[in-house]
Amino acid sequence: MLELKNIVFNAENDGKNVGILRDISLTVDDSKFVVITGPNGGGKSTLAKVVAGIVKNNSGQIIFDGEDITEKSITDRAKMGIGFAFQQPVRFKGMTVIDLLRIAAGKALSVSEACEYLSEVGLCAKDYIDREINASLSGGELKRIEIATVLARDVKLALFDEPEAGIDLWSFNNLIRIFENMRRDRRGRSIIVISHQERILNIADEIVVIADGKIVKQGDKDAILPEITGTENAVNVCSKIQ
Repeated sequence: MLELKNIVFNAENDGKNVGILRDISLTVDDSKFVVITGPNGGGKSTLAKVVAGIVKNNSGQIIFDGEDITEKSITDRAKMGIGFAFQQPVRFKGMTVIDLLRIAAGKALSVSEACEYLSEVGLCAKDYIDREINASLSGGELKRIEIATVLARDVKLALFDEPEAGIDLWSFNNLIRIFENMRRDRRGRSIIVISHQERILNIADEIVVIADGKIVKQGDKDAILPEITGTENAVNVCSKIQ
């Protein structure tokens, strides 16, 4: 279980201290699929980075599996089972897909084991297993390979920051299918996705709406989604890919 208690994060902008996260408290139970949404610039991605340890909150506590991890590094959090997938996946020149999967798994995966993870994200293993993580891969391919590394790590908490960003319709449809499969087969894994897309919101168990650094709505999808769909307060929340 993840517990955020009174999280505050400030950033300097033009010499001024600007509040990005303002007293955020949130609990994510085990085996939950939670989507965090809201207007651009509201603090959603920053919150995910605070949880992963990419940026350090100014005050408040982060509790994971009953342990205070507020002062733990990104490496320590990763070892505890927190995985983070960036909006724009990192490209590694000279590294192959199987090398990346083996690093993620922390062991010498066999080719057949690595192929299983690629198959889970809809990639034909024989076409990708020896490919380099470089410019020859599309944004959608990189997104799916990054998700495969999260699966290979068998994380307890998977964080995805706007996974739909920069991918085409075909890749987006595949992304939805992958998340639907992850929701069905969670294996005790909690999933947090930062997203504006209604199709991703529809997969959620719970929706959290953040605006101006504060939680303004949260609850079961069936209760929250009708409230935010089609309202002026839901800026960018229900944008659709047609």
